[in-house]
Amino acid sequence: METASTIILIGSSLLIVSILTSYLALRIGTPLLLIFLGVGLFAGIDGVGGISFNDADSAFLIGSIALAVILFESGLDTKLSSYRAAAWPALSLATFGVAITSGVIGVAAHGLLGLPWIESFLVGAAVSSTDAAAVFFLLRVGGITIRDRVRSTLEIESGSNDPTAILLTAMLVEAALHGWGTPLELAGFLVKQIAGGAVLGVLGGAGLAAFINKARLDPGLNPVVTLAFALFLFAGTNELGGSGFLAVYAAGLVAGNVKLRGALGLRQFHSGLTWLSQIVMFVMLGLFATPHDFGAIALPALALAVLLILLARPLAVWLCLLPFRFSANEKTFMAWVGLRGAVSMLLALVPILGDLPGGQVIFNTAFLVVIVSLAVQGWTIGPMARWLKLIVPPRRGPVERFELELPGGADQEMVAYTVHPKSPAARGQRTPRFARPSLVIRDGRVVPLHKARTLQAGDMVYLFTPPSQLPLIDKLFAESRPLDQDDRAFYGDLALNPDATVEQIAEMYGLPLSLANAQRSLRDLLRNEFGGNCELGDRMRMGGVELIVRDMQEGQITSVGLALEPSAMDKPRVPLFQGPERLWQTVRSWWSKRSFRRWQRRETRRERLPAPVMDAPALTGKEPERLEG
Repeated sequence: METASTIILIGSSLLIVSILTSYLALRIGTPLLLIFLGVGLFAGIDGVGGISFNDADSAFLIGSIALAVILFESGLDTKLSSYRAAAWPALSLATFGVAITSGVIGVAAHGLLGLPWIESFLVGAAVSSTDAAAVFFLLRVGGITIRDRVRSTLEIESGSNDPTAILLTAMLVEAALHGWGTPLELAGFLVKQIAGGAVLGVLGGAGLAAFINKARLDPGLNPVVTLAFALFLFAGTNELGGSGFLAVYAAGLVAGNVKLRGALGLRQFHSGLTWLSQIVMFVMLGLFATPHDFGAIALPALALAVLLILLARPLAVWLCLLPFRFSANEKTFMAWVGLRGAVSMLLALVPILGDLPGGQVIFNTAFLVVIVSLAVQGWTIGPMARWLKLIVPPRRGPVERFELELPGGADQEMVAYTVHPKSPAARGQRTPRFARPSLVIRDGRVVPLHKARTLQAGDMVYLFTPPSQLPLIDKLFAESRPLDQDDRAFYGDLALNPDATVEQIAEMYGLPLSLANAQRSLRDLLRNEFGGNCELGDRMRMGGVELIVRDMQEGQITSVGLALEPSAMDKPRVPLFQGPERLWQTVRSWWSKRSFRRWQRRETRRERLPAPVMDAPALTGKEPERLEG
């Protein structure tokens, strides 16, 4: 009994220390996951914490459960609308990108660590996938407002590339233990893992949503049902030969994008559970590490981390995103946000479980690579986004909104707003019919609705509304924020009606006119340019100006910006990551310059040759004099 109490005391103490240090970390901008890892690392050092933990089987079990919980919440919180614009680039990074990264790091690990080829590629496979916990936290909780297409690509990639890395790791360990199978066996293994995980995940997510909506259990049981079902699906899919990690992510994605009873409470529960899972997993992996062994591999591991950040990840991003429409700065940012985390260390445990000779070296190397990645990339994501000019300027000031759960399956939501002093509502703008308040609290007292027709700053307003109207109501009760110079560079100097035709705008501003597009509206022109998947900040050149998607509502362009002097926002900050057209232009320019230099050298050599000697015998009948030299 005393032993049990001691274990519980130690575990709860580590959690409390992690939470307290995370509060300090938020104030100084340190990546929280690095803090959790550091707590476990220092708790396991002799003379500091002195906690001994070297059970690889328990570490892998706890880590797998925690990762399944994190991936389920990642899917639950991802909107399917994100997939419309980002599915193909994200899945390209999650498959081919993982393979490219694994190959580059594997070759480097063979030379730097001296490991056999299979174990070297195991190092590459372990650090090949980005960490969903790290990416989701730094992009969502970190408050970095970048364009939706970039954010969605990174989030979908981080949530879906773990199965690929897990498959690579499992194949390499199996090859190290039993040799390579036939190509047909390898292909069958991959198809079974991917197809099995995807199909069972989709069916499981649909079944979970149907059960919760029809069973109508006590609201307190719904979170328990979702957690138990997610773990059951994860383990069951693994037993059937599919990818449990892919299945649990797909189940969360399906369940999170249908109408779900008690959805707000479920999301809050799983968000808190994800925090707990992250803390437990990172602290545990920190305890499992052996710092006294780091000295022998510190320099090779650091070199691998540098290669991963500056070569392998950028190369994978550039090659995978060549067919897609991303600017050079956006590719640079996505290359930089390739954070490695607990998944890499969890995969590095597999060689230890397989009793491979270099198993501990692989784990220690992956551990150091993760520390460097979290410290360097995690600490600089915000400054990097600002340096690349990818921060989306806010169209309004802060808004205080609280969502309240309604019983049953109502299509309405109850929300509460605090009226901002500089909001349109506080300045007397008329409240539209769909935003009429049901309750107004002023100075702590309920005000009758007939006396509260004119809202005042500080009023707490409760109203029922369809979820689709929330962005419009946010504008009504939030602070009005005028555009400054930097905002105009992003949104444009002037606002145009999206129904105006290209011909009208060309005549008004003296722009060149394409007869094929003359009668097209600006809305149709932009939708055609971006394949129907427009988002805020999308821009296209029209003569000497730029048309910009300035505002959208429910996927439709409601305002178009006109930049009279096109900005240098899209000018590459790094002379890499060129698209196919720019790359072809660069190659043609280089070839033209090379051909011109070759022509110059030939002309120079011709000028240096001696003048031709006349045919003397034909004129004098004598042999010409021999020229020396």
